[in-house]
Amino acid sequence: MSTRTLDEHIDVTPGVAGSKPRIAGHRITVQNVVIWHERLGKSADEIGTEYDLTLADVYAALAYYFDHRAEIDESIREGNAFAEALRERTPSKLSRKLAAQEPRD
Repeated sequence: MSTRTLDEHIDVTPGVAGSKPRIAGHRITVQNVVIWHERLGKSADEIGTEYDLTLADVYAALAYYFDHRAEIDESIREGNAFAEALRERTPSKLSRKLAAQEPRD
């Protein structure tokens, strides 16, 4: 009899965490773990310690990512595009204040 280990660590629940794959019992998504590990360079130990996850949870999230890489990479791209569109539509208050303080010739 075989046991599907990833099934014990990764959940996909409609309506929870945007229906994205997440670490079971947490709202931390596989996408979060991937960004922390692959893009920010955090080690599995650092992620586990910082977010109170087991190493098995972190590695399960990474294994899930490598099995579903195209789908998760696309989700990351969509999130980045959404954030950029928000930045363009809504300039920061700091930028507006700084622009208002610039001397006018």
